Amino acid sequence: MDTVKPRLNTRLESEGAEFLVLGNLLMEGILAYKAYHNFKSYDLVAINQKTNKAITIQVKSRYKTDWGGFIINDFDCDFVVFVALNRGYKKIKKNGDDGKKAPEYYIFPVAYVKAIERSGWGKISKSKLLDYSDYLYRWDLISKSLQ
Repeated sequence: MDTVKPRLNTRLESEGAEFLVLGNLLMEGILAYKAYHNFKSYDLVAINQKTNKAITIQVKSRYKTDWGGFIINDFDCDFVVFVALNRGYKKIKKNGDDGKKAPEYYIFPVAYVKAIERSGWGKISKSKLLDYSDYLYRWDLISKSLQ
């Protein structure tokens, strides 16, 4: 008899993803801070003190290396940063590759994400993210938006 594995609890890892994005923003010279816990529309705020401009950032993450997409239903932000945490494959490869590698960061303007067709429950499939690799490590999009 097949047993169903319990769903993996990745709450801690998703919180970590927010801090990873925050740290990357700071290392890129972008002043940013974390919003209050469980704020509805965004997780981080990046600011330019000189121009008094602020942008909001929603962080989405997936635990597995072979992620298939992410869920989003709230677009009341300026950017969506998707973090592929890359903590392993669903199944270890025959050659022993477990899939663990450094996280990847995709910086999407919210208009890009909003225009993509989603399932009824808000999932955007990886196959629908055309040219998503063009947004890999594009911290400059946030920096330029703050000018």
